[in-house]
Amino acid sequence: MTDQLTVSVLGTGIMGAAMARNLVRAGHTVRAWNRTRVKAEPLAADGAHVAGTPAEAVVGADVVLTMLYDGPAALEVMREAAPALRSGAAWVQSTTAGVEAIGDLAAFARDQGLVFFDAPVLGTRQPAEAGQLLVLAAGPAGHRAAVTPVFDAVGARTVWTGEDGAAGSATRLKLVANSWVIAATAATGEVLALAKALDVDPHDFFDVIAGGPLDMGYLRAKAKLLLDGPLTPAQFAVATAAKDARLIVRAGEEHGVRLDVAAASAERLERAAAQGHAEEDMVAAYFASFDPGRPAG
Repeated sequence: MTDQLTVSVLGTGIMGAAMARNLVRAGHTVRAWNRTRVKAEPLAADGAHVAGTPAEAVVGADVVLTMLYDGPAALEVMREAAPALRSGAAWVQSTTAGVEAIGDLAAFARDQGLVFFDAPVLGTRQPAEAGQLLVLAAGPAGHRAAVTPVFDAVGARTVWTGEDGAAGSATRLKLVANSWVIAATAATGEVLALAKALDVDPHDFFDVIAGGPLDMGYLRAKAKLLLDGPLTPAQFAVATAAKDARLIVRAGEEHGVRLDVAAASAERLERAAAQGHAEEDMVAAYFASFDPGRPAG
């Protein structure tokens, strides 16, 4: 196999569209599909072929990359693509699917003769657009050369977590990492909400923690986004973060761990989404601290 591949990207939201563009820039032939076609159409100007159906998108693909909402969505779309899938093709499954779903996805891959890679990514809109994602991957060592050009195009680094994609070791690591991201973002929103309620200038708080062990670049970046905007386009949307928080809570429950912070964060994110912030950056969970109709700044 040469380094120039035909790659099908199924799902062209915030992350999928950026990954598709970087694959085109790397010289690969890219066939893109999205359930809402208008979201995929701009990729045509970048050199991708925009397909009307998942089956059309995967014709001739060396690698199929899925970046969809969740595990069931990924399985549904791959079933639609099934008639045109090529036996022996690699399936790079980058959807944050959760632990439960990985087994179903891997079983489908086996049934179709696909080489399955559990390969979620860490990063948001900006690193995705810059091709600087961190790829967490599990899959057979003997087939990694087939997907390395894809990972190199979309990411700055690949961390291999195991040889059996069906075991979900990459997805499990992604959930652990996302649990920290969600908790830190929720804490950022609550700090700013409390500061507002107590008439404390947020900059005084930042001065207090400056340069110490409690100071964080992520805290400052998210706080600046909330204080100065804009909250759209989102780096990581409220609705998606809520879904991931629920996957984290469920994974903990299945393994006998109670994750109170993740559960509370999921509830806050869902409340913010219900208030109209679903497509805004996840730090907009801040607004869940206030009663609907009450000014939140």
